[in-house]
Amino acid sequence: MTRRSPLGGRRPRREELASFVDAGIDDVIGERVRLLVVGINPGLWTAAVNAPFAHPANRFWPSLAAAGLMSHKVDAASGLSEADEAEFTGRGLGLTNLVDRATVRADELSNDELIAGRERLETLVGKLKPAVVAVVGITAYRVAFGEKKAVLGLQEKRLGGAELWVLPQPSGLNAHATLPVLTDWWRRVGAAAGILPGNP
Repeated sequence: MTRRSPLGGRRPRREELASFVDAGIDDVIGERVRLLVVGINPGLWTAAVNAPFAHPANRFWPSLAAAGLMSHKVDAASGLSEADEAEFTGRGLGLTNLVDRATVRADELSNDELIAGRERLETLVGKLKPAVVAVVGITAYRVAFGEKKAVLGLQEKRLGGAELWVLPQPSGLNAHATLPVLTDWWRRVGAAAGILPGNP
């Protein structure tokens, strides 16, 4: 299991980031996915190292560790190690993006891209059959799924038989998604997927 980083295992330099506009990254998918995490699209840092939520200011990996979904806080800033990827997939976690095109900000994506991403996601969920799908980012979710009034949390609709949740975007740009807030969401979603004990 090897994730190839375009930078060979080092952090990107600021002047390099612009060259990764429109680049994609690999999904993190194992043999058995119970909880499929769906990001909106890669940021430039993430694309530069081919690792999800890789920017040091992103709260994704710290919140997963705090919730107990990972045994430790993953440092993906230089790429995702084989050991960390193996633990992630071994716990029944999977990760993809609605749109596999890196941008500076998620609001640079078009509505058509988000809708097409939902259609691709539906196909992927039909193949993987996770118990829970968690989309991180309410604004993009509303567009992609045609649910203008959707709120965070468990949605009424299901996706290919899976429970469908929407969680806050963990980017450091989202001031409302503090580490304790994200940790609480991941505990609820992890319980719903049967990965963590307790009730969602």
